[in-house]
Amino acid sequence: MSYKVSKNFENHLSSILDLINTFDSIGTVFGNSDRNVIKTVDFEGLTLNIKSFKEPHFINQIAYQYFRKSKARRSFEYATILKEKGVATPNPIAYFEFKKGIGFGKSFYISEHLTPDLTYRELVHQPGIPNHEHILRAFTRFTFQLHEKGVEFQDHSPGNTLIFLGEDKIKFSLVDLNRMKFKELNFQERMFNFRRLTPKKDMVEVMSDEYAKLIDKPKAEVFKLMWEFTSEFQRKFHQKQKRKKKIKSLF
Repeated sequence: MSYKVSKNFENHLSSILDLINTFDSIGTVFGNSDRNVIKTVDFEGLTLNIKSFKEPHFINQIAYQYFRKSKARRSFEYATILKEKGVATPNPIAYFEFKKGIGFGKSFYISEHLTPDLTYRELVHQPGIPNHEHILRAFTRFTFQLHEKGVEFQDHSPGNTLIFLGEDKIKFSLVDLNRMKFKELNFQERMFNFRRLTPKKDMVEVMSDEYAKLIDKPKAEVFKLMWEFTSEFQRKFHQKQKRKKKIKSLF
């Protein structure tokens, strides 16, 4: 086993390890558990979020053991980097990795559990939300700040940004962190980063308008590229869904 626990929780290592060892019988399942299982548990006055990553197939068992960092470790390390950059994300608490024979087995990432008012998904599916455009523009400014800080969030998709509606300020927090790069982003990479968020043209128009003001480029130029990347992503997504349906229909 390999692991790391944040400094604030080092004194609770044995108790946290008990949570991992009894994972199957504790807590409450949170969200969709098709691939990875997420549970919430009460611990020392906090609600923790424990993510159990699906055991990888054989090739990745070797890769994660000897050549690549696991998703759990990356989640912990990337959360730490985000915090250092002033980007909000649930406090990272620990990660654990377990061997399976000569390869890699199970892994777990533990963070503080936060309950947002919204995620970006609600902005897509509930256009009647009060102050919808105001929130969308604030989200665009948040994404611009990510880019300015050299954060390429590769899973920048509808469920992975938590939104908190304060009286004076809207705040955002990133989750599902295991796919990130930290580098200077050019204009194309910035626009490409919006591709997964929404299929709705009117939302892309709002985001491109706000981003154009921030990056000091013509709105038409920003919209054109942002919409091209969005449309291509949606085309490939629907093609993939059709293939899955055809395969299922054969069985």
